Amino acid sequence: MPPPTPPAATEPISLREAARRLGVHYMTAYRYVRTGRLRATQIGAQWWVDPRDLKSVGIRATVAGQPRTATKKASRATAVRRLEDRLVAGDEPGAWTIVESRLGSGSDAEEILLDGLGQAMRSVGEGWEAGDYTVDDEHRASGVASRVVARLGSSFTTRGPKRGSVILGTPPHELHGLPTAMAANVLRGHGFDVIDLGANVPEGAFGNAVVKTPRAFAVGIAVTAGNHDRSVRAIVRAVHTVSPGLSVFVGGAGITGEEHAARLGAAWSGRDARSLGEAIEGVDSPAR
Repeated sequence: MPPPTPPAATEPISLREAARRLGVHYMTAYRYVRTGRLRATQIGAQWWVDPRDLKSVGIRATVAGQPRTATKKASRATAVRRLEDRLVAGDEPGAWTIVESRLGSGSDAEEILLDGLGQAMRSVGEGWEAGDYTVDDEHRASGVASRVVARLGSSFTTRGPKRGSVILGTPPHELHGLPTAMAANVLRGHGFDVIDLGANVPEGAFGNAVVKTPRAFAVGIAVTAGNHDRSVRAIVRAVHTVSPGLSVFVGGAGITGEEHAARLGAAWSGRDARSLGEAIEGVDSPAR
């Protein structure tokens, strides 16, 4: 069945088209709606926007039918390279200056976090695998990135009542806590409270956290490397023992896709914080 359409006289555009014209990800545009930055009307499951309201967002919209300019792409790529250099150098003030400059120029915090800082860290990881960076380079970059993510947290604060709490963490012996820290910011921007248990979390701790968390909405497990299938299954069992209907998502580079997640008893959340946000947006309500 095709999605419902609003009256033709209003000549609205879909929220996805609005995101394209603004040059931002769909979930960023959706966050604009939830925080009141962009007016939109919901008809059925679809959101519709008056194109004239795009200017209220404070970001210059692209002309319909035209892609982002090469200048904007080049500017972002340059910022990512500069950020990578500062991360590897352990230069937190320098890294924050780059982030702060992009915030001041009107770039969206989620875009900076995921397409800026996230891309810079992916490049560091690729450099380490290629032998261009040493282990201490990678650890130094991760430490600075974690502190920058924490400083960005205030940019994701939303007003009004929260939609519930999402519990995040990694399995035992999974030592990368940066993915859950980034996901925590994204989810807070979507109106959730977040309990970030961090890295290397004992399996039973997830179930304990669910019991202690009012209005638990979902659980997210990040797996970036290695085979943690047994631990993930144990986490899912622990969560469902205390809350049988609660949604549990697993994702990251260590999970190959939907079938892999299903074998672990969980839903696939994709490979990054943005896709986790999209997956959790699809949960109607917590089942406790």
